[in-house]
Amino acid sequence: MEIEKLAKRLRNRTPIILGSERFSKFAILLPLVEINNEVHVLFEVRSLKMRRQPGEVCFPGGRIDPEDRDEEHTAIRETSEELGVGEDSITNVSPLDYMISFGQIIYPYAGIIQNPDKIVPNPDEVEEVFTVPLSFLKKVKPETYHVNFKVEPEENFPFDLIAGGENYNWQTRRAEEVFYYFQDKVIWGLTARILKHFLEIITEDFNESESVCRK
Repeated sequence: MEIEKLAKRLRNRTPIILGSERFSKFAILLPLVEINNEVHVLFEVRSLKMRRQPGEVCFPGGRIDPEDRDEEHTAIRETSEELGVGEDSITNVSPLDYMISFGQIIYPYAGIIQNPDKIVPNPDEVEEVFTVPLSFLKKVKPETYHVNFKVEPEENFPFDLIAGGENYNWQTRRAEEVFYYFQDKVIWGLTARILKHFLEIITEDFNESESVCRK
């Protein structure tokens, strides 16, 4: 029967994020390096020659190319290109939670860069790099602010077709923005959100292991 064919077709498909085929997809690496036997997180400052967000603090990463094997390979490739290190020097790459933001899907990873003294940033993309001790980031509490998004239907929006018309009660949106400060650097936006998520993961893992040890 036709209805059974429909049911079979639905049952055999793998769900994805609705509309994601139209999303831009990016992969990012949160780089960990060891300096004087201490773990640091490495950040980039975007080149002042860049068209988008020049001078902002970020992690290495970029758009997923069709030739890339997968999202992880994109993160490794982009990091290699931006920091001038071999792909084989980027190890222990692990996925973080992916993010959806304004028609984009971002796949963040954390990984270790071996021999950070050999980093030679690409001047076309990177103004400078700096590192922050992980011990500092684990102790500091970021400042939190909110951005409110206002709904503005276009001029010819068909209000006559919806219940409530021009008085329709639109749901407002609110986004959280966190700010980390280190010396003269400000870490915010997508980079700060990924950093915060990473810190929450490693703090949870540490607390869980501490709890097990006490039992």
